[in-house]
Amino acid sequence: MIGGFRNIAKIPELQKRILYTLLLLAIYRVGVHVPTPGIDTQALAAFFDQAKGSLLGLFDMFAGGALSNLSVFALGIMPYISASIILQLLTVVFPHLERLSKEGEAGRRKITQYTRYGTVLLSVIQGFGIAVGLESMAGPTGVSIVLTPGWGFRLMSVITLTAGTSFIMWLGETITEKGIGNGISLIIFAGIIARGPEGVVNTFRLLSTGEMGIFFVVILLVLMIAVVGTIVFVESGQRRIPVQYAKRVVGRKMYGGQTTHLPLKVNTAGVIPPIFASSIIMFPATIANFVPHPWMNAMSSYLMPGRLLYESLYVAFIIFFCYFYTAVTFNPADVADNMKKHGGYVPGIRPGKRTAAYIDKILTRLTFGGALYVSAVCVLPSILISKFNVPFYFGGTALLIVVGVALDTAGQIEAHMLTRQYEGFMKKGRIGRRR
Repeated sequence: MIGGFRNIAKIPELQKRILYTLLLLAIYRVGVHVPTPGIDTQALAAFFDQAKGSLLGLFDMFAGGALSNLSVFALGIMPYISASIILQLLTVVFPHLERLSKEGEAGRRKITQYTRYGTVLLSVIQGFGIAVGLESMAGPTGVSIVLTPGWGFRLMSVITLTAGTSFIMWLGETITEKGIGNGISLIIFAGIIARGPEGVVNTFRLLSTGEMGIFFVVILLVLMIAVVGTIVFVESGQRRIPVQYAKRVVGRKMYGGQTTHLPLKVNTAGVIPPIFASSIIMFPATIANFVPHPWMNAMSSYLMPGRLLYESLYVAFIIFFCYFYTAVTFNPADVADNMKKHGGYVPGIRPGKRTAAYIDKILTRLTFGGALYVSAVCVLPSILISKFNVPFYFGGTALLIVVGVALDTAGQIEAHMLTRQYEGFMKKGRIGRRR
């Protein structure tokens, strides 16, 4: 492991990518603490102290604490994720978008452009909803959160929050292009990690005041270690389908004839399903928190972490997005066609449609197991923790995202080193990259 880190210093390009990523993440963390004009920050902080463990607390976790400060990055990256979900769903419905998705780099750039437009539109809608909701809210002492309500504050908030989300979107895309790993996932990762020290301090505070026993802290620590170990074990799990390539004679040379395998990950979708599921649930629940209406308040109370309706919807959305995202990123028919073109076949299975059906059958079963694993990791710790009033960012969703993104980033760094014939982080075995 130490030797692997030493090898990073021998690759100037990799050094630049890592430093560039860290620089952009540092800029993001600075922006989290830049407040939106016209807000009483003390009244807002007191309000969010009461919202801990709720959906607002979950949203604040994904925003890296920007919502509780109502900073310029208060909306976080969720509008971009929501726009991506909508575009991917529309790709299945509209033939024009489906053709664009198959046109290679040009088509992907066009879909990315549509996603940016959708992000700005959703940011305007959510920013206006938050601004209107804040005008009717007050802190525990009755002090209004908004200093000067009116259309001036609303327009200023919409412009500020939309600009902040657009800047985060640019940061994420720039990290993906010029840095290391998936920029959007790394931004969420940085926001969750930044809340870690606060969680440790709060845990020691509860322990010192007697609100939490040492025995329960030990159980919590063991639970976190067990969840991390389970995530690492399952994320590295694969189902390897044997593939045989026939011998071909081209000129005077013979090609093929070797036996290899097609690796299918247990969790092909990675950390995307819980992120998508959280954004879908948080959108109506967040609006309900800011609208002072009995029916909306009742809906908000039912969509609280630990409640049956919230957990049921969360599991349902996770399972749906596991299958949906796997279908979007992995097409068994294309894989079978590529194998057939290069003379490859699965022993005992006829090439072509039979091979595609065989791969699809195995992938469907693997995805079901992966969906149950992701649901268990995200839901079970959250249910146990919410019953004991422990800070919510210790939940399984945060751990899954942190560990999953860390494994992905380590895999990206190792791939850069291996392409230049350096040893990776592990001399035995490799950290598999998620598709």
